[in-house]
Amino acid sequence: MLLLLILAVSLNAPFAQEVQQAYAQQDAEALRRLLRQADSQSDSLLARYRLYPLTEDGTLVEDLPKTLEDGSAREYALLSGLWSYRAGEASLFSAVSYGRRSANVLETAKEKDPDDPYVLLIEGQSLLFRPAIAGRDAAAAADRFERLANLVARKSDVGITPTEARVWRWLALREADRNADASVLHDSLSSDELPPLYRQFLEDPPEV
Repeated sequence: MLLLLILAVSLNAPFAQEVQQAYAQQDAEALRRLLRQADSQSDSLLARYRLYPLTEDGTLVEDLPKTLEDGSAREYALLSGLWSYRAGEASLFSAVSYGRRSANVLETAKEKDPDDPYVLLIEGQSLLFRPAIAGRDAAAAADRFERLANLVARKSDVGITPTEARVWRWLALREADRNADASVLHDSLSSDELPPLYRQFLEDPPEV
């Protein structure tokens, strides 16, 4: 009976929540299944955005559109994130071009809604990972992730959890040399029962 209840809840969960759960559990096969099931531009972009970091499958960032027709802030933000992934695996010359395209698409997303959760997430990541010459700002990234954590604490169906936002904020605080704040947040996160991806993130954070 309990198994049937869990299955029913899973089947009724919004697509974004299913994607988030698979991502946090590092379940690439579940994300591939969800990508095949995606029946909208928004769902497809989201599944690809979550799947790429787990697999680094270059086919996920091939043939990306330069822009979108009548896209939402969320869709533009996700497209920006995908262009950023593509820049990360490109040659130096192409990386500059793709990075600029990612930044331009993100600006469009911000014009549409600067407080959309995915705009805050991907803008924070951009501020954290972009080169210093292109405006890297870890303190500003920490601010975006704090705003994101507060926002998603009140919205449970967007596919971003407060834990994810807080983990990213911890990394940004550390990179901004706000070590005391970072340490307090790290201790708080470590005391929680984290999904595998976020536990690994704390133990072996990405290089920025």
